[in-house]
Amino acid sequence: MSVSVLGAGAFGTALAISLAGNGPVTLWSRDRDQARAMRDTRRNEARLPGAELPANLAVTTDIAQAARAETVLLAIPMQKLRAALADQRSSLTGRTLVACCKGIEVTSGLGPVSVIAQMVPDACPALLTGPSFADDIARGLPTALTLACENAERGQSLQADLTTATLRLYRTTDVVGAELGGALKNVMAIACGACIGAGLGESARAALMTRGFAEMQRFARLRGARTETLMGLSGLGDLVLTCSSDLSRNFRFGLALGKGQPFDSETTVEGVATASAVAEIAKAEGLDMPISASVADLSLGAYSVAEAIQTLLNRPLKEE
Repeated sequence: MSVSVLGAGAFGTALAISLAGNGPVTLWSRDRDQARAMRDTRRNEARLPGAELPANLAVTTDIAQAARAETVLLAIPMQKLRAALADQRSSLTGRTLVACCKGIEVTSGLGPVSVIAQMVPDACPALLTGPSFADDIARGLPTALTLACENAERGQSLQADLTTATLRLYRTTDVVGAELGGALKNVMAIACGACIGAGLGESARAALMTRGFAEMQRFARLRGARTETLMGLSGLGDLVLTCSSDLSRNFRFGLALGKGQPFDSETTVEGVATASAVAEIAKAEGLDMPISASVADLSLGAYSVAEAIQTLLNRPLKEE
């Protein structure tokens, strides 16, 4: 099986490095200067410092070359995925397209697999998600992820093809559950970052993670996902990782909010758009999602951290 990765950010580069352990891989970058530097130095110092690119990892800016692979991993931010697929629809027709992003599209309320199905209906869509940091994958540290594909037979073959010596994949056909676990944990990571940034302590973080997980399950059930999927790597596993480490961009964004500090506007924080989308859907459906709503308001500057905390603490008492 031939494999390519579209998107030479940290995660795309790390996946390409790991998959090169199975055979040749093509990594596509839209930036010609970045691609040239990667070919010359065999590193991606701008996005993944210190990681060596294997000899059988080819770097290209030719999208047609990358799209010739049977399996194409899409390491493209969620809110840019639709436009990228629209640009390359003809090249990607008939391929297996594996989304490697997490989030809910603001304009449609859809996850990445649904966007792929809309934009490239002749492709076989799948999702790779779960608790992972790019640096760990690139360094060959043990990592386990969820591979979600509604086509069970194709999911099984993908699992075998994309598992590497240090990257272990577990498969599911519950695409919606896997999508939502990866998307919603980013919202909770922002909340936990704000909590720590504001000096509220570890007990408050534990409470936010737990009640946030309850919100994730409620929303997932609303969208037809299986509850047990949220209990796995793509839900609980990813939640624990991103709410507990400042290697998470979403956590760091929340940390900056909690401290009242500016945050790098060039850094992609998927949880911001997802919080907004989730809050709108929950409001329309009459679903109680107080943490998600607070994160949406915080991210937009409509609330201060102190106001958000007070709102959550003043909610009516209830059974767990």
